[in-house]
Amino acid sequence: MNKTLTLLLLLLTITSCKNNSPQETSITVETPDYIELIETDYQLYKPTQKAKAVLVLFGGFPETAEDIKREFKILDLAKQNNIAVIFSNYNKKLWLETQEKHQLASQIQKIIVDNQLPTNAIYIGGFSSGGVVSLLLSDFIIGLKQYYIDPKGVFIVDSPIDLAALYTSSEKNVKRTDPNISNEESQWILNTLTDAFGHPDQNLENYQKHAVYTSRSNYTNNLKRLKNTKIRLYTEPDTLWWKTNHKANYDQLNAYYIKKLSQSLEAQQFKHVDYIPTTNKGYRSNGDRHPHSWSIIDTEDLIDWILKD
Repeated sequence: MNKTLTLLLLLLTITSCKNNSPQETSITVETPDYIELIETDYQLYKPTQKAKAVLVLFGGFPETAEDIKREFKILDLAKQNNIAVIFSNYNKKLWLETQEKHQLASQIQKIIVDNQLPTNAIYIGGFSSGGVVSLLLSDFIIGLKQYYIDPKGVFIVDSPIDLAALYTSSEKNVKRTDPNISNEESQWILNTLTDAFGHPDQNLENYQKHAVYTSRSNYTNNLKRLKNTKIRLYTEPDTLWWKTNHKANYDQLNAYYIKKLSQSLEAQQFKHVDYIPTTNKGYRSNGDRHPHSWSIIDTEDLIDWILKD
């Protein structure tokens, strides 16, 4: 199934649509410097001293907290710099409904308040579909007074931000007849998006309402409250790798739309947008080369960004 597609979705490193079973009981482990709290919905690592910042992480389509920890080597650096980290088990979301945003915002606020973590130095980020969650949730939190955990910064890692483009790319893949490339994921995407929103040619407003970004109309309204928030957009536009392994063209890649979004936000005077394309940094924890990976982030640079005013 990994043979499949392109782009925008390797998001779904999907082996199935079934959720990995999260922890069912609460476990607390304390060392002289850090406290580890394992809950059903998340894992929290917090310093015993006052934390300098809070980093909230959302994984890709099938990723749990354990998967994030395996693929994204940030925890040791966070500990060295007195940063609390929340690894979320929340996944399998290409978009968020309002009720889901409220649920997540309330959960994160409760974790932060209950654990006496700072509310003025919160950073939210995610890989693939987790980046979609991060951007949409951050914009939502800033827009409501009932939440007092406004993120200071938000980042994405090669996320499928344009749902209409995802639909179009999946259509191309389904029509393709290459016997070496499976179309199962593309068909699943088409079915999911069609059931939820219809075809984008006739129902573009539905896509605009739910997507981070809609390039065909340059619609960015779902990010309007992030104009003064620090934003990082990570991607690795390895067009040769995608063409060789998935027969994907550049305009089918997450990287293509992430670059377009960065240009659009800068044109709208968003003050702190960093577009960060990388080269040959994408590798999975098992050593496999893959530009769609957590590893494209320079972790030391990310920590510096978090700690910088």
